[in-house]
Formats: sequence, structure tokens, C-alpha cells
Amino acid sequence: WNTANEAVLAEGQRLLIDDPSRFDGVKVLGVDEHVWRHTRTGDKYVTVIVDLTPVKAGTGTARLLDMIPGRSKAVFKTWLGEQDEQWKQGIDVVAMDGFTGFKTAAAEELPQAVEVLDPFHVVKLGSEALDQTRQRIQREQYGRRGRKDDPLYKCRRTLTTGLSLATGKQKQRVEDLFNVAKHEPVQLVWSVYQRMVDAYRQKKPEIGRWAMEQLINEIGTKVPKGLPELKKLGGTLRRRKPDVLAYFDHVGSS
Repeated sequence: WNTANEAVLAEGQRLLIDDPSRFDGVKVLGVDEHVWRHTRTGDKYVTVIVDLTPVKAGTGTARLLDMIPGRSKAVFKTWLGEQDEQWKQGIDVVAMDGFTGFKTAAAEELPQAVEVLDPFHVVKLGSEALDQTRQRIQREQYGRRGRKDDPLYKCRRTLTTGLSLATGKQKQRVEDLFNVAKHEPVQLVWSVYQRMVDAYRQKKPEIGRWAMEQLINEIGTKVPKGLPELKKLGGTLRRRKPDVLAYFDHVGSS
């Protein structure tokens, strides 16, 4: 395996890293972390940088540009600082997750570029808030973690399915779940999650942008008591509002 690994690394160096043209035509960058190592020693994360220009233009798929050990502002900022100044000036958009280190590094090294909070990560924030609310209500009302016959546990996957993709059986299961008054906190967060998904699925970006902005304004200011998960989600979206909405002005930067 060591011999095979060395061969793969050598060919990767030749085809990818040593290719002087691999940075040509890059206008849209994507940055995210990846759990590379699952041991107690060594760097657990790598920072992955991709070219999203073909995706945004609709001409192809994303291209891997680089992988750097570690996950921090310094890692991304150092990588950007090593690039040619003219190349950096050509970057129009940087798509990223919610990690503030990536945002700060991009703002300092690429001040002309628009920062976009990737839709996948925005929806993930919503699904995490929904799961955490469901789990909390499960513990409060049943005194235990979910079991296979518990209504909330049985619906855990159905709840994160977009309504437009849900089957009739799934819709009925959700309706039955929310007919129970004690499940109302879950229903409130579920409705927010569905609105987030629906905003990204609008055919007209301007409608999606309007819908998302309305949602952020609502949950970023007033949240019913007893919903800490939704309050946290609203605070995050409020802080990153320009980055969330920027996607609708640069569709495909994902």
C-alpha cells in the first residue's frame, strides 16, 4: 500500500500540482474543510479549495485546485497570499460554509470578491436546528431518546424532506405528527426549514431572494419563547444575511 500511495501522490503532483495552467480562468472560488484524518495525532482537517467557475457558468463541474493541511483563517489566508496578485484581482465570488475564519481571510485577501454562504450549508443549519428541537422535545416529553415506535423518532427523516419531494404517505405522517399539540415546537422549526428549502428551489432568483430575506428578518428579530434552537439559527442568519442573500445574485456559486 505504501508503494501504491507513493505512485498516486507522484502522479497527482505531476498532473495537478505541477500543472501551471490549473489556475487559469478561475473567477469563482469555493472553500470548505474536510475531515482527512480520524486518528488522535496529526491534522484532522484539510482545507479544500475548488474552482466553481464552470458550475456558475453552466459549462462543467467543479475542479479541485488545492488541499492544505489544517482548518483556520491563517491556512486560507496564507494560501491566498501566495497567489499572483493579478490572479486574485480576477476572483469575483468566494463560496464558503459558515466558518468565520474563511470569511475573514477572503475579506482581507480578496476585498473585491463577493462572499457567498453556500446554500448547502445554509440548509444544513436549518436541518440541524430542526433535529436538535426534535431531540429536545423527545427527551422532555418521553424522558428518553427516540425509540423506533416513538412518533417523533419515526418521522426524523421525513421531517427533513422537502414538501415538494415528499410522497403522499410522508405528508400524511407529518400531518398526523403535528395534530398532536405537544409537538408544536417541532412544527414551528419545521416550517422555517421548509421555507428555507423552498426559497432555494424558486425558479426566479429574485423571488427566492425575497422569500429568504423575509424569513431572516422574521426569525432574526422575534422568536417565540422556548425555542433556543430557532433563536440560535436566527442569530446566525442575521449575522451572515448579506452572504446568504448574495447567492441569489450569483446563482451557481455553490
